[in-house]
Amino acid sequence: MNEAVNAALGVLGLLAQVALAVALVAGLLRLVGVPGPWRALRETLQGSELWLVFGIALVATGGSLFFSEVEHFFPCKLCWFQRIAMYPLVLLALPALARDIRAGRYFLPLPIVGLAVSLWHILVERGVVEETQSCEISAPGGCSVRWLEELGYITIPTLAATAFALCIVLLGLAAAHRT
Repeated sequence: MNEAVNAALGVLGLLAQVALAVALVAGLLRLVGVPGPWRALRETLQGSELWLVFGIALVATGGSLFFSEVEHFFPCKLCWFQRIAMYPLVLLALPALARDIRAGRYFLPLPIVGLAVSLWHILVERGVVEETQSCEISAPGGCSVRWLEELGYITIPTLAATAFALCIVLLGLAAAHRT
């Protein structure tokens, strides 16, 4: 059962990465003078951005609690910082219910900070950056332990980075929406 949940979270992460790639290609096409795909993306998502971020945050929050409470993976210092940036995004359900698209502006700093921490965590995990002493004592094995590795590269910090990046795109779209 636990392996199935781990695999499902890995597949969700992969699907989120595909969604990010689609948004990136649409954005790049817009920059080179082909606005159609970007316009189609905007029109498809318009009005649902906050709900989508709420859903991403809900899955990420549930996944992190599953990893620590069911799988008994010890969250390291960097994992805690990522949780601090992710958990409040679940509160987007409230402005989404009120159809207050302005909330995108106010919540946008959370995934930006979370993405920065996630990217740093990936560098520590891959050995590109040396982990600090506080990382080493924060959890068994420190911040470089790969508690999960799905599809050959999807680890917990990779899942977090993907979720944060997708939240940034969606909140950016919401923030850019004319009220």
